[in-house]
Amino acid sequence: MLAGRELSVEGVRARLKDRGYPPDEIANAIERLLESGALDDGRVARAFARTAVTVKHRGRLRVMRELLQMGIRSDVASEALGEVYGEIDEQALIEDALRRKLRGRTRLDDQREAARIYQFLMRQGFSPAGVTAALRRFRGGQPIDQD
Repeated sequence: MLAGRELSVEGVRARLKDRGYPPDEIANAIERLLESGALDDGRVARAFARTAVTVKHRGRLRVMRELLQMGIRSDVASEALGEVYGEIDEQALIEDALRRKLRGRTRLDDQREAARIYQFLMRQGFSPAGVTAALRRFRGGQPIDQD
């Protein structure tokens, strides 16, 4: 199971349960995997967060929600997000998402479109303040920096 990709403790537990293993055998297997280092929620959280940022361009809030849904403890998830997002300019990430969403356009047509883009960026997990600041700069005539 672990050869294909990193799994969290809860992910391994669920897969073993689905395959019909008894709870005591599952607990023993997980304990052995934790002791050997083959299973590490911190490593899983960091890998997931790096992929979410670099490939999927997601914000911190969404990645945190997804890690918690995977069964990663909140303290482990917070530490992983701190490491990954500590190296990233989140405002630049928001502006990149905004550029991609607008597909080269330089202005928003109306308030409804601005509201739709705001909701899109919020669903991607960016902070309300960061999204509002980026949209305000864009609507105020300041171009979003091109890469």
